[in-house]
Amino acid sequence: MEISLHVNGKTYRLNVDPRKRLIDVLRDDLNLTGTKEGCGEGECGACTVILDGQAVNSCLVLACQARDKEILTVEGLARNGELDSLQKSFIEHGAVQCGFCTPGMLMSAKALLIKNPHPTEQEIKEAVAGNLCRCTGYNKIIAAIKKVAEDS
Repeated sequence: MEISLHVNGKTYRLNVDPRKRLIDVLRDDLNLTGTKEGCGEGECGACTVILDGQAVNSCLVLACQARDKEILTVEGLARNGELDSLQKSFIEHGAVQCGFCTPGMLMSAKALLIKNPHPTEQEIKEAVAGNLCRCTGYNKIIAAIKKVAEDS
């Protein structure tokens, strides 16, 4: 099936199997490997992308369901070689350790901040609740997101 995907500001026309998942198209067909697959069941959040303004697990979305929609991946956060303020804050707060969960965590946080530039700590916790991290204990991640919210 022929589909068109709008990813990080670019339009791609692809022929895909109707059963192919969005994560597979992003990683295998578009070589956007920042989106990670941790579980393939929507439990870990490593594959989170923003689809038409909503944080979604790309392992649970068929590529054809994303047809003609706006998709933002972690690769699309930086602009003109400049890291997004959220990426900078993660680095400054030591919110990145092994890095496996980081792309999904960034995308969940970005989706929240797009909708709500000044979230409460509880809203931040709820936004990243679907993203599992085994290294950080979440405190530094929450602090990094809070800092961006305070500065905006």
